[in-house]
Amino acid sequence: MTMSYDIEKIRKDFPELDRTVHGKPLIYLDNAASTLKCQPVIDALNLHYSLEAANIHRGVHYLSEAGTMKYEETRKSIQNFINAKNDFEIIFTKGTTESINLVAQSYGREFLNEGDIILLTTLEHHSNIVPWQMIAEEKGAKVIEVPINDLGEIDLDAYEKLLSDKVKIVATNHISNSLGTINPIKKMISMAHDVGAVFLVDAAQSIAHEVVDVLDLDCDFLAFSSHKMFGPTGVGILYGKEELLNKMPPYQGGGDMIDVVTFEKTTYNDLPHKFEAGTPHIAGVIALKAAIDYIQEIGLTAIKEYEEKLLNYATEQIQTIEGLKIIGTSKHKASVISFVIEGAHPHDIGTLLDRQGIAVRTGHHCTQPLMKRFNIPATARASFSIYNTVEEIDALIAGIHKTKEFL
Repeated sequence: MTMSYDIEKIRKDFPELDRTVHGKPLIYLDNAASTLKCQPVIDALNLHYSLEAANIHRGVHYLSEAGTMKYEETRKSIQNFINAKNDFEIIFTKGTTESINLVAQSYGREFLNEGDIILLTTLEHHSNIVPWQMIAEEKGAKVIEVPINDLGEIDLDAYEKLLSDKVKIVATNHISNSLGTINPIKKMISMAHDVGAVFLVDAAQSIAHEVVDVLDLDCDFLAFSSHKMFGPTGVGILYGKEELLNKMPPYQGGGDMIDVVTFEKTTYNDLPHKFEAGTPHIAGVIALKAAIDYIQEIGLTAIKEYEEKLLNYATEQIQTIEGLKIIGTSKHKASVISFVIEGAHPHDIGTLLDRQGIAVRTGHHCTQPLMKRFNIPATARASFSIYNTVEEIDALIAGIHKTKEFL
């Protein structure tokens, strides 16, 4: 394999890769759960807490105004990163989960009626199932599952048959966190719009792996998290079309989301502040810009190409292991491999790999309906990112062989 970018330089930007686990060099293959943090993000956090800590949007003193400027620069950076029309269409939240809950509780409560339908797919993370179930129960709406095939791909024929004028919301992930399947969301969005439904994209797994262009997709909402793109935890993003956000009531009440407060009546702030009650994770938002700058410096096209080569190599190698089965074998995949081994529980696989310094995720990956579809309780999942190498994949393969011998 020949790589098109400087992998050694990239690895030096992630200090955690220098550590050992159980006396072994860390091999971090749990990137679908959370990515490691690059040095520019760490530096941005340190700078804020060391020299620039102050509240934003609430002061005329230097530190407050400087913090506000940096905070809002991140909003502008995200606008450009996902090609949104306006920066006020970017809402800061605590994470993808809160972004989806915001849409469910605000848009759903305002516009869903009894008998309306919300379409979700079997591939969804629980955070893109449970919020819709909660609002559906409250409003008398129904959540209906769009099935997948044995490869882990959405059944588009079934999806088309389920679409009707009763469908008001469709929500699915861009890339499956459990399987790595890349879903045809642009086509699905167009089909949903044909029946008058709005479409939410869970982009948590795609945002750091390929170009996400909200204008090209024409999605109505898009949700993702900072911590899956080398940024801090506790920061999420919701993109929403201006015309929809303006129609939606606030999600939470508190400071900064108000215009005028009296005991008789409160009026609300303009976008985006209407949806940003209370003091946010200021340092985290500011540091997210450093993560975006870092991704853009490497380039998402180069990242996608590199990770595809890693995935192809890993898939070829792991398929040679006797008794191992890959779950999710679509031709259109991102850098995730979920697998089971005959006679071995995934948790045992993960524990034994950990003793060799190899970090993988084991369990149902917050996708219990998907596990049920494949009639398994759990998988082991290796997921790759910009700093992983062929040598680490070789170590994973050797580690699985060693694990099999022990089990």
